[in-house]
Amino acid sequence: MDTEKQEQEIQVQEQAAPQEQPEPDKAQRQVDEYAKAKLGPLLLKFAIPAIIGMLCGGVQNIICRIFVGQACGPEALAAVQIGFPITTVFMALAMMIGMGSMTLISIRLGQQRRDDADKLLGQAAFLLFLIPLICTLATLPFLDPVLRFIGSSDAVLPYAHDYFQIMLFSMVFFAMSVGLNNIIRAQGAPKIAMGTQILAAVLTIGLNWLFVWIIPWGVKGSALGMLLGNFFSLFWIFGYFMRKVSYLKIRMKYLRIFPHTLRAILPLGLTPFLVQGANAIQQFIMNISLVTYGGDSAMTALSITMAISSIVLLPFLGFSQGATPIMGYNYGAKNFDRIKGTLIRAMGYGTAFAALGVICIFIWAPQMVHLFITGNPEVEALSVHALKLFFSCLVFIPVGVCSGALFQATGKVVRSMFLALSRQFIFFIPLLLILPHWFGLDGCWLAAPASDVAAFIISIIVVYMGLKSIKKELETTGVGKLVA
Repeated sequence: MDTEKQEQEIQVQEQAAPQEQPEPDKAQRQVDEYAKAKLGPLLLKFAIPAIIGMLCGGVQNIICRIFVGQACGPEALAAVQIGFPITTVFMALAMMIGMGSMTLISIRLGQQRRDDADKLLGQAAFLLFLIPLICTLATLPFLDPVLRFIGSSDAVLPYAHDYFQIMLFSMVFFAMSVGLNNIIRAQGAPKIAMGTQILAAVLTIGLNWLFVWIIPWGVKGSALGMLLGNFFSLFWIFGYFMRKVSYLKIRMKYLRIFPHTLRAILPLGLTPFLVQGANAIQQFIMNISLVTYGGDSAMTALSITMAISSIVLLPFLGFSQGATPIMGYNYGAKNFDRIKGTLIRAMGYGTAFAALGVICIFIWAPQMVHLFITGNPEVEALSVHALKLFFSCLVFIPVGVCSGALFQATGKVVRSMFLALSRQFIFFIPLLLILPHWFGLDGCWLAAPASDVAAFIISIIVVYMGLKSIKKELETTGVGKLVA
């Protein structure tokens, strides 16, 4: 009761006090585009900056791993990959708060409830700092046992320890940057969101070059470059929210927890959180399987495969991210046709780019691998083989990803969660446990394409039924209770 009274007092004070307004024409026009602009160009307007921004992140990931692999050797490259489940946990936390807040902010903007959106932004910023920091401080004392548990060998452990004792702090800034960047996109500023990702990538690559090649600090230097790059990117994001050009504002009085909005955010953010959590479990099992069947060479191959995946997965992930705020806004505005049209376009564009990605991998896989390691023909051949098997069914992924975005944007938590987790928990992880017994190391790589096909079939069925349900809901009762 005390919390509710405090919130009511804040609202009364804010209504009585003159508020600083953004540039009304530009900021309001950005938001209004969700309801009025043509869907094809609108989706491209949001998706292309998202793709470019993520592409910069993917290029950053690849170049930094090239620096580590070429300067420090295959064991150091394996060390960067071995702790991937740890970084995925931080990503899960960022996605839970960031995506949950973004979804609710998009709906609130569609309902013309701007003050509620500001409150959600402040709470998101507060949580995105507090939760990752607590996790970092709790993990540091147990870092070596954790790294051994997730598959680090004696040869890889020293590199992994040096890298992740710094990377844990870097992930605090990274989590905040990722979460708040989603909110920038939700308020109709995709180019600004893209700019923050470009800034982080350029800074991180430059600092990695300095700390790994010029000042030979090895994996510690790479992690330090990540930390500083993420910090300056976050500093820039906070500056953006303080300026008039931003439609939403970070206000000091909202930098706290509001229980009633938190109860709405957490279910909406639960799906991306569980997806990233499933990825962490998947990576853990993958690490153990690869070490068992292929040793450190297989871990090096996986590190290269994951680096390449940060590029080839980007187009349809970008279309999914671009479509989410558009669908969320129009769900709040009860415009079903624009929701459906956005979804269909996102699926089509994503599938086309996925096909292009498969072609590129099958043609240029040896050249891709050669960027990371040279002088080790056995590991190079294994990595080329892994790339081709792992991405052989890439074209089936976009439909599932975009279907999940539909249910995320419209607050359909159960369906979003089911689609998101079906690939990992229902298909990928069981196949990862079963196939290696039949096919050895190849079974580890084949688990990915087999689960891609199975998840595609499930997604087609669920999204068909879901669209019918959303249409009926908007025609009768309007926005559901969860996001009302």
